[in-house]
Amino acid sequence: MLTDELKDKILKSEKLVDVEDLYRPYKEKKKTKASEAVKNGLEPLAKTILEFKNIDIYSFAEKYINEKVDTVEKAIEGAKYIIAEEISDNSEYRKYIRENTYKFGTLVSKAKKKSNELDKNKVYEMYYDYSEALKYIKPHRILAINRGEKEDILSVSIDLDESFIINYLERKIVKGRNTSEVFFVKEAILDSYNRLIKPSIEREIRSDLKIVGEDSAIDNFSKNLENLLLTPPMKGKVVLGYDPAFRTGCKLAVIDETGKLLKIEVIYPNEPQNKIEESEKIVLDLIDKYNIDIIAIGNGTASRESEIFISNCIKKSNRKVEYIIVNEAGASVYSASKLAINEFPDLTVEKRSAISIGRRLQDSLSELVKIDPKSIGVGLYQHDVTPKKLDESLNFVVTKVVNQVGVNINTASSSLLKYVSGMNKKAIDSILNERDIKGRFNSREEIKKIKGITSKVYEQSIGFIRILDGVNPLDKTSIHPESYDVAIKILNIIGCTVNDIGSKELNNKLDMLDKDKLSLDINIDKYTLNDIILDLKKPGRDLRDNMPKPILKKDILKIDDLRVGQKLQGTVRNVIDFGVFIDIGLHNDGLAHISKLTNKYIKHPSEVVSVGDIVDCYVIDINKEKEKVSLSLIEKSSLE
Repeated sequence: MLTDELKDKILKSEKLVDVEDLYRPYKEKKKTKASEAVKNGLEPLAKTILEFKNIDIYSFAEKYINEKVDTVEKAIEGAKYIIAEEISDNSEYRKYIRENTYKFGTLVSKAKKKSNELDKNKVYEMYYDYSEALKYIKPHRILAINRGEKEDILSVSIDLDESFIINYLERKIVKGRNTSEVFFVKEAILDSYNRLIKPSIEREIRSDLKIVGEDSAIDNFSKNLENLLLTPPMKGKVVLGYDPAFRTGCKLAVIDETGKLLKIEVIYPNEPQNKIEESEKIVLDLIDKYNIDIIAIGNGTASRESEIFISNCIKKSNRKVEYIIVNEAGASVYSASKLAINEFPDLTVEKRSAISIGRRLQDSLSELVKIDPKSIGVGLYQHDVTPKKLDESLNFVVTKVVNQVGVNINTASSSLLKYVSGMNKKAIDSILNERDIKGRFNSREEIKKIKGITSKVYEQSIGFIRILDGVNPLDKTSIHPESYDVAIKILNIIGCTVNDIGSKELNNKLDMLDKDKLSLDINIDKYTLNDIILDLKKPGRDLRDNMPKPILKKDILKIDDLRVGQKLQGTVRNVIDFGVFIDIGLHNDGLAHISKLTNKYIKHPSEVVSVGDIVDCYVIDINKEKEKVSLSLIEKSSLE
């Protein structure tokens, strides 16, 4: 059946859907009205009608009457079914209709009768009577409408002026304008479009739109996750992790500079107990005894009340203490996990959560890798996308960040090590068992000798592993051991040793090097040479150090303190298709719509800001009833 013409069309196809259109006439079909008509011997009648010979069709159809087809009307009806399916199977027609539907069609959503009952919070209210051109609809709206349809709140369809499509098909198919067959062919065209082509094309376009929405949501989630994982660690700080609550009490966890748990307490400063004085004394005693630098408060239930309480405690403290509201999304997931139970078997879920909140401030990457990336809460419509696609993308992001930052082998958890490229479970277990026995590793060479570490695992992973304060200063860099000889050659050329790594003298000498000449002299490509030089200048460099530092606070901000036009500094918490959520110190984050981010045209807020960015913003609207604040990053708009 493969003709030269068909082969040429297949090879010229640029999309899978075009190939599927070409294959459609040859595809084995289930039982259809047309297939039954063919079985009943009506195919010659259909072909005769399409010849437009201007014959008396009713008389001609009489000879096709049989046991299965007992009237002329049924014979003609069967022939029209065959013509309708033939039209539907034509790849040229389908391509034209698909492209024009997408170009001129409108996605329409309406509220179903049950919407008041099912959508009590009016989540989908804006889509109760909504329409937007298919070619312009935003990905987040696609996912919102799809979800509303799935929850049986919305009915969704594609609206189109179908007359030009019907006219197109008639121009292509009807050859004899004044023949007796025209009436029957036009009826077949209408049937073909309404029964076969339109539903199929609509499904295809809806499916394509869903993919667009999914890809956008996953890409957005991935970018937000990457920026969150790159939050700079609070190095050398003793942190008090504070998990707020009402009835069950607030859980406190004192974490030392290395992330080690020192003390757990539970206080009841909120309703119904209201043991404020007793709770204050416990917090102040912890601050003094453990020299606490920062208090990390989770942003969950009772966060606002806890912030007021902690702010008052800080005013009474003899020590300079600051606090910060930490996004605790996923903390409860970790706290109830097998990993957390193994780490703290004697503690309750809530107490483990306080530890997670404190550690998250000290080193968000090391803590967040313990949590399923989907539970971290920096995406939009994550439950409306294909789980496998989302998992693959997010796991890739975590792996990328972990390997970019590098892993301190003497403190890394199994959760962190599993994202190191080249590592496997057997190798991770071997490393942790060996570390438990030895206490610490002093060189990369020691890792190579561990039973269970194959030469391939070592080769692929060792460049991402760091040994701080080891016997070989090169082990704290990202320079692979295979390139140590090259690094030492470079040091010898400028009259330095590995002990000079990171010194001002060494850096000055490296800056004066002729890299092009050196690349030729030691036979190494420029990219590897630049990487090695950068590591020699900044051993153990952490790309997170270049990211914006979290904003610490000493006092609270209330919505009553705000005024329109006021300038604030805030931290970007979430970047989504229609804007960004900014933590300005209130219980709820403020929203800056995409139109208020810049005076320039942008397709997505990520072109302007990222999660973790510290931004200057301006209050443009305050809704005290709903406790919502609208913000702008454009200074002029705050003054209008």
